[in-house]
Amino acid sequence: MPHPRVTLFPTEAEAPEGVVAALRARFESVREELGLSLEYPPDARAEADAVAARPPALPTDDQTGLPFFTLDPVGSMDLDQAIHLERDGQGHRLRYAIADVPAFVVLDGALDRETRERGQTVYCPDVRVPLHPAVLSENAASLLPGVVRPAFVWDLRLDGTGELTSARVGRALVRSVERLDYVAVQALVDAGGDDERFAMLREVGERRIALERVRGGASLPMPEQQVRQGEDGGFVLEFRPPVAAEEWNAQISLLTGMAAATMMIEAGVGVLRTMPAPTEHVIARFRRAARAMHATWPDGQSYGDFVRSLDRTDPRHLALIHEATTLFRGAGYTAFDGDVPDEREHGAVAAPYAHVTAPLRRLVDRFGLLACEAVSRGVEVPDRVRAALPDLPDLMRASDQRARAAERACADATEAAVLHGRVGEVFDAVVVDRAESTLEVQLVDLPVLTRLAGPRSELGASVRVRVVRADVATGTLELALD
Repeated sequence: MPHPRVTLFPTEAEAPEGVVAALRARFESVREELGLSLEYPPDARAEADAVAARPPALPTDDQTGLPFFTLDPVGSMDLDQAIHLERDGQGHRLRYAIADVPAFVVLDGALDRETRERGQTVYCPDVRVPLHPAVLSENAASLLPGVVRPAFVWDLRLDGTGELTSARVGRALVRSVERLDYVAVQALVDAGGDDERFAMLREVGERRIALERVRGGASLPMPEQQVRQGEDGGFVLEFRPPVAAEEWNAQISLLTGMAAATMMIEAGVGVLRTMPAPTEHVIARFRRAARAMHATWPDGQSYGDFVRSLDRTDPRHLALIHEATTLFRGAGYTAFDGDVPDEREHGAVAAPYAHVTAPLRRLVDRFGLLACEAVSRGVEVPDRVRAALPDLPDLMRASDQRARAAERACADATEAAVLHGRVGEVFDAVVVDRAESTLEVQLVDLPVLTRLAGPRSELGASVRVRVVRADVATGTLELALD
């Protein structure tokens, strides 16, 4: 099954009357319902404008001579991370620069209070609701190319297998020389380009993936359903499979998060991203689902290796990938100061892990960076950082819920727009999830993933569904088995 992609309407003028306006209005109403505002309180906005106009005191460690580069989705301006790689014997030395957001956000100030309420950047198809005002997130604090920026620079050394041999982090000045995106880098790699940066990125990424397999971790190769605005003003709905370069980059972020977690645990203070490992009962159920769909799962192969082996273009395998999400439930944040929690691992990573690589877009990272930098210098974690830790799990939990709700509601409205005017038509679909009285199905020829009422069916089963209702204004899509 190909990964479907639909350009809804090239321009508003070419769309059925009122549909694009209704879609934009629905996106706006979703934000209103969830309390997602593009505006900031005047005092928070004033703080951001002031610090952007008069940058804070800069660190004395100058690493601007290193040619860092950034690697992000196409068009990104809120650039949290920049990479510099060099060979170190059979291994590598990785410098990973993370935007120094704490330099711009005063603890207990107006902007700090507002970001604690927001928790994270929320991405809607028409606009982004940022954690920080754009004057910071897309300008003064962003690691844009050609400008000097303060950063937390992780200095990570890896041996010839990709294992981490040492880690430290400190504040420094950096300058990115190039802003790159996953698709462009992947195209260069696939074309056999000789850029040493990407050769090393691939080596490190593949070595870390191999180590993840040994640990028993599992990166789910889930094609992402996304709605985005096209350059021509229309909208695109698609399932976007991640390219390899994206996974290599993700492995660097995971590596850094694991190093951060180790620092915090050894110091007895910090905040971890935790998730229980799947139980034997859950794994056994997943194995039964694989058997029912005639997917070969050899004895002795871990569930992580099995999931990685699945073909995202095969409808039955895609259903299994959806089912694999049941292996990993209960993700959250665990803060501690003193006694280290017994539950300290992230089940999918199969190791302790912390969020520290996206402070422009996620609140918790700012405090994790401040804790790790203090630990790396051998000094006490600042009292105001410690005081913030107990509140972070609840703040991030609420923020995650809002972000997921916004994403799902906007996707629902866009799916309704895709099927607007097609009530009564019948489509081929595949069952990708099931409950007692509902099924989740993915249409074969359109990137529509939705639930409907129906009898319990086998995962991966082919079904025919009829469009009963497609209301863009309310984001309502109703399908029924035909």
